[in-house]
Amino acid sequence: MKRTGMTRSLDSLGRIVIPIEIRANMGIEINELLVFYADIETGFIGLEKYSNGNSCKLCNAIQDLSYFKGSLLCKQCILNMKGNVGVTSTPVPAVKENPVYKKHKAHRPTLQLLKSLRELMREHPEAKQSEYAEWLGVSQSRISQIKKLL
Repeated sequence: MKRTGMTRSLDSLGRIVIPIEIRANMGIEINELLVFYADIETGFIGLEKYSNGNSCKLCNAIQDLSYFKGSLLCKQCILNMKGNVGVTSTPVPAVKENPVYKKHKAHRPTLQLLKSLRELMREHPEAKQSEYAEWLGVSQSRISQIKKLL
């Protein structure tokens, strides 16, 4: 899950509009049922396309389903996983310190970040900006600033 940077306010009836970019990327159609998830302790609210439980966990297909470790998977997704279709190697993210004990985030010099980003881009040219940010422990906007310096 990633932060989109998009914000929406509630209207007087408590409704929000899901941006068209998100609906298109998620394949959400008009009048399609959605499921709400809420974590009161963290204030997190999430949405998921409704599934009656009889569809593939990965692609929502309803044909050629098999049950595997608590999830239904379709034949095509199983074949894709067996053939490593869509699988890319990614470096293991560095273990971060517990932020509870850390008052200030340590800032690395721009030149050091520039060098690290250049290496990662050479090793993983197809990676997303969010992945570079996670691997380097900085925000996506910081990655964007550093990329301008390349």
